[in-house]
Amino acid sequence: MDFRQIRYFMEVATREHVTEAAHSLHVAQSSVSRQIVNLENELEVDLFIREGRRVHLTPIGKIFFERMKHAMNVIDDARREVKEYLDPEKGTIRITFPISLAAYTLPTVIYAFRLRYPEAKFQLKQALYQELIEGVIKGDFNLGLIGPLPLKEKKLQQKVLFTENIVALLPIHHRLAKESSVKLQELVDEPFVLLPEGFVFRDIVVNACQNLGFTPNIAFEGDDIDALKGLVSAGLGVTLMPEVTLVDSLPRSTVKIPLVEPSVTRTVGVITPKERALLPTEKLFYDFLQEFFTRLDDFKS
Repeated sequence: MDFRQIRYFMEVATREHVTEAAHSLHVAQSSVSRQIVNLENELEVDLFIREGRRVHLTPIGKIFFERMKHAMNVIDDARREVKEYLDPEKGTIRITFPISLAAYTLPTVIYAFRLRYPEAKFQLKQALYQELIEGVIKGDFNLGLIGPLPLKEKKLQQKVLFTENIVALLPIHHRLAKESSVKLQELVDEPFVLLPEGFVFRDIVVNACQNLGFTPNIAFEGDDIDALKGLVSAGLGVTLMPEVTLVDSLPRSTVKIPLVEPSVTRTVGVITPKERALLPTEKLFYDFLQEFFTRLDDFKS
C-alpha cells in the first residue's frame, strides 16, 4: 500500500466516480482503476460497490476512508509544519466556526491579524455546533471558534475569549418596542422565529424560556441569522440573538432591546485538540485571539 494508491482511493471515494477522480488527479482513468484494484487485492476486501460509471463505498470501505482521511490530515499537517517552521508568518490557518460568529466576530479578528501578519492565509469552514466539535477532534481543523464552549468534551482544550449578551429583536411596531429593557416572561405569548433544530443557539433560547416555565411558540424557522432578522423585519415574530450579530446595524423595521430577568448570555471561545499540537502559524493566531479579546475587554471596562 503506497501513498499514490491512498491518494487515488481518497479522490474516488470523495467523488464517487472514477472518471471524475482521474480528471481531478490529471491521470488516465485506467491508472486510477488499476491502483484501486491493486489496493483492494492487497487488503483482500472490496472497498467499492460498482454501479456503472459510479461507485459507492462498501461498509468496510467507509471505515477505511475515515482512517485514511485522518492519516492524510496528519501527513498534510506534517508538510505544513515543515514549511511553517521556516516562516510561520506565511503559513495557513484552518479554522471552523458557527454561523453566529460569521458576520462580525471572525472577520474582525482576521482583519486585525492580517494587519500584523499580511502574508498569513486562512481556510475557513462554517459548521453546525456538533460538526464543528467533531471536525476539530478528527483533525479536519485544529482551531474552532465556538459558542458556548463544550465544557464536557474531554478531547478538546478550550479557552474562553469573551461572554456576550443575548438581546431581544422585535418588530418596530411591537407593543414593547419603546421599552428600555424586556423581561423574557413578557414574551410568553409572542410568536418566536428561531433557527431550526440542530442549532445550539436555538437550544439556548428554548432553555431560557423553559427555565421560566414556558415553551416558546415557534411560528417560523430561518436557516441562518440573516433569515431570522428578515422574519422579524416582516413582523412575523420576535427572536433572541447574540448582540454581536447586530453590531454593524439593525435590520430594517426592528428594534434591539436588552433582556433582563433573566439576563441571558453565552460564552464564546476557541477549541483546540488535546492530542495534537498547533502548527506554528495556528499557534500565532491562537495567541493573537487571546491578546485581541483581552485588549477588547480592557477597552470596554
